[in-house]
Amino acid sequence: MSLIKGIGAARKSVDIVIFRFDQREIERALANAVNRGVAVRALIAHTNRAGEENLRRLEMRLLGAGVVVARTADDLIRYHGKLIVIDRRELYLLAFNPTYADIDHSRSFGVITRSPSVVREALKLFDADTQRRPYEAGLASFVVSPSNARKQLSSFIKGAKKELLIYDPTVSDAAMIHLLEERSQAGVEINIIGRMPRRIPGLTVRKLPQLRLHTRTMVRDGTLAFIGSQSLREIELDARREVGIIFRDAAAISGVVRTFQNDWALADPAGAQVKAENAPAAKVAKKVAKAVTRDLPAVAPVLNGAVKEVVGAAATVDLSAEEVQEIVKDAIKNAVKEAVRGVVEEVVEQDGRAQ
Repeated sequence: MSLIKGIGAARKSVDIVIFRFDQREIERALANAVNRGVAVRALIAHTNRAGEENLRRLEMRLLGAGVVVARTADDLIRYHGKLIVIDRRELYLLAFNPTYADIDHSRSFGVITRSPSVVREALKLFDADTQRRPYEAGLASFVVSPSNARKQLSSFIKGAKKELLIYDPTVSDAAMIHLLEERSQAGVEINIIGRMPRRIPGLTVRKLPQLRLHTRTMVRDGTLAFIGSQSLREIELDARREVGIIFRDAAAISGVVRTFQNDWALADPAGAQVKAENAPAAKVAKKVAKAVTRDLPAVAPVLNGAVKEVVGAAATVDLSAEEVQEIVKDAIKNAVKEAVRGVVEEVVEQDGRAQ
C-alpha cells in the first residue's frame, strides 16, 4: 500500500490528519517510524458523529507509541480532511479515510505530490489546525473549506468549455447547481456519478454500482482535475474543514478519466431519482442494511489480523475455541460498526440534521 510505503520511507517527520481510522497496518507503520527516530504528529478530529469512543482509543494507542497527538477544535461542524505529509516534502492528499471500508470497498482517489508550494500550504493548514489558529488560504490550487473552497470550485466549474466529469455522493448546493446548469446551457457535457436532489435538464446522473462512492472528484475538459473531501454541498463548502487539490498531470488525469468511463458504462441511470420517504428511520435502516451486506467482506482482513494476533508466527500454538471466538466477535463488531457509520452519517446529513 502506498501509504505504508510512504510512512516507511520517512526519515525525519510524518504529519497526519485523521478523521476515521481502523487500518492497523498503517498504525504499526506510524509506531515503527517513531522507533526509527522519526517525529510523528497526528491531528485527530474532535469527533466523527458516534465515533468518539473509537477516536479516543486511537488517540491513546498513538500516544502510547510515542506519537505527538493533537485534537482539532470544535468550532466547525466537522474536521473531515485527510492528508499525510512525509519529511515536509511529500504530500498524500486523500479523498478516503484509512479504513477497510474506504480502501477495500469504495471508489475513491488520492494525490501524491512533491510540489513545494502545495506541501508548504498543507503544512500551514496542519499547523494552524493543530494550534487552533485561524487559517487563511494562500494557494488557489489547495482547496480548503470553508476558506476558499466555494471560490475555487466555482471557478473550476465556470472554466469548463466542453466536458465535466463528476464523482460526488451528493451535489445539492444551489449556487453550484446553478453554475452546472449554466455550463450545460453553454454546451458543456456534464456527467455525474452520484446523487442530486432533483432531475436537471442537461445534467446526466448515474448511480455507482457495486462500490460505495466516497470520492469527491471532478475532471474538466480532460486536462484539469480536482480531488478532495468536499462535496458540492453547502455544509461541506461553508461549515466544515474539507481539503482538496486542483492539479494538472496528464497521466494521473487520464487514469481518473478511464476509471470514470468504466464506472459510467456500468452505472445505473437512476442516480437522480428522488424517492419520498415518510419515515426517516426506515430510510436509515434500509441504508444500514445495504451497507452491512455490501461491506461485510471488509471484515475478512480484520478477522485475519485478529487471529494472527493470537497465533503469531507459531502455527503450533494451542488455541481454545473460546479465545478465538471472543477475538473474532470483537473484530467483526468493530468492522461492522465502521462499515455502517459512514452511511448513517450521510443519511442524517442529507435529511438536514447534520448540526
